[in-house]
Amino acid sequence: MRLIARAGRVDVREDYERVRHLQRQLASLPVPRYRTPPWDTFSDEDNRRVPVRVFTPRVQRREELLLFFHGGGWVTGDIESYTPACATMADLTGCRVASVDYRLAPEHPFPAGLTDCYGAAKRVLEDPGRAGLVDADQIVLVGDSAGGNLAAAVSLLLRERGHRGPSRQILLYPVTHWDHDPATSPFESVRHHGSDYRLTSTEVQDYFEMYVPDPEQRRNRLVAPLMSEDLSGQPSTLMITAELDLLCDEGEAYAAALAAAGARVRTHRVTESLHGFITLPRFARPLRDAYEVINEFLDEGSPS
Repeated sequence: MRLIARAGRVDVREDYERVRHLQRQLASLPVPRYRTPPWDTFSDEDNRRVPVRVFTPRVQRREELLLFFHGGGWVTGDIESYTPACATMADLTGCRVASVDYRLAPEHPFPAGLTDCYGAAKRVLEDPGRAGLVDADQIVLVGDSAGGNLAAAVSLLLRERGHRGPSRQILLYPVTHWDHDPATSPFESVRHHGSDYRLTSTEVQDYFEMYVPDPEQRRNRLVAPLMSEDLSGQPSTLMITAELDLLCDEGEAYAAALAAAGARVRTHRVTESLHGFITLPRFARPLRDAYEVINEFLDEGSPS
């Protein structure tokens, strides 16, 4: 498969459809265990069905349901390509994992994907029995990269609209700021790691242009949660960052802002790791490191 390259890298704006196809091919074998749940949710915007796929662990050790929003720059990644990662998440946490297949840009720019994730979270939090849960406190929002951005935005939106929010969220190397230009970004990790590792500054800016075509909207708190002027009432948060990731500093800055606003926050930086490590094979050191901390966070339970 030929991909158009810019400076030796994939040009996401030209090749996002081919990247999606390749991701699905790589994820297709072996087929992990999952089931299509009876509580596939619906968008609050137009009552459009939002697919949800639930993964069951080989050994269920916890009652929590991890409501997962995948990464991929709001443009690539989907319920198929993240199937191996979600199956691993279920097995390594002992929790059921519900993966939300939200709409992608550029076909569906902001706020379409956020609307889908918000609708999924709102409905299951309002009626946890749909997911076979006794209490909404058993629902934990989880997202990686753009999915971490969506999880943070969903938590903000639920509070702003007066709905019950999650008691806990796990944000894996999330996008929290709008500026990833090394010349103007407030974060040193953008300058240190924005050109030579798995995710580059140029790629992040390309994703932003596809997800939020209007440059002024990119500073919206629901696109860049770190721009929010009110972070009160946010859930207990586990922030996991990757040392060699240009998003490292902004993720940790968001964690610090949440803590300053009164949230219970734990931050963990996975050393010598790259962006996107949650999709690595389960024997990979960064993955095992992250899940050790995730399991400790889950063991702490909901804040009283």
